[in-house]
Amino acid sequence: MTNLLVPIDFSEHASNALEVAAIIAQQQNATITVIHMLGLSEAVLAKNEIQEQEEANYYLKLAKKRFKPFLDNPYLKGIRINKIVQNYKNFNELNTIAHEEHSDLIVMGSHGTSGFNEFFFGSNTEKVVRSANIPVLIIKNPNPNFKVEKILFACSFQDDAIAGLKKIKGFAEIFSAKLKLIYVNTPDNFLSMLEVQDKISKFLFKAMEADQMVDIYNDYSVEQGLINYSRKEKIDIMAIATHGRKGISNFLIGSIGENLANHADYPILTVKL
Repeated sequence: MTNLLVPIDFSEHASNALEVAAIIAQQQNATITVIHMLGLSEAVLAKNEIQEQEEANYYLKLAKKRFKPFLDNPYLKGIRINKIVQNYKNFNELNTIAHEEHSDLIVMGSHGTSGFNEFFFGSNTEKVVRSANIPVLIIKNPNPNFKVEKILFACSFQDDAIAGLKKIKGFAEIFSAKLKLIYVNTPDNFLSMLEVQDKISKFLFKAMEADQMVDIYNDYSVEQGLINYSRKEKIDIMAIATHGRKGISNFLIGSIGENLANHADYPILTVKL
């Protein structure tokens, strides 16, 4: 891992993401590219060419001035920082920037558990998750002691989750982290122990990951099982596979995905299938 891309709006949430990115950069000897995307309004861009250029330059200079105090943090000491200020018309452009900067990971801040619906579904973060071809790590709370030792893959054990497992396993190997999988058995979709073991075995055989351990966990719902298991096992990251434009895959669709995201108080990693 050589370059981390961190979108910032100079908020507390962006600062939380930057601190986590700094911890990763220190471990991986990576560069951090911070980008502030202006999103100048149509009112500015609709003026004549001279006025438009003058006002655009004003906002560009203002943003660059804000970089200095925002980046003046002890946790960034010794880390190579690239700074980008850019206007955008579509937040999906962040994927293009990630490609141009040869970024390996996007680290984004969120508004915490209570605001996940507002910030994620139909928002800029959702657009980044859906368009990014590289993993996106979403930081929801201050995490000065961030570590990557245990990653839980929220797996459906369907065939299209195999690609997600491969990508997340690769991410775990970068950090020498332990990758954990669980099957959540619920009353609504209850399977016997033999049926669960058969389903898991078939999935791991197709994935060519026969040695991967899978825990079986009983709970009233999939999302509650994932959350309770994560707290019990002290998971550092919840990993989720997405289908690009279709969003979160398989059982992590609609209310289940939203409930998981709303109540999870740990970082969420998304990878595109």
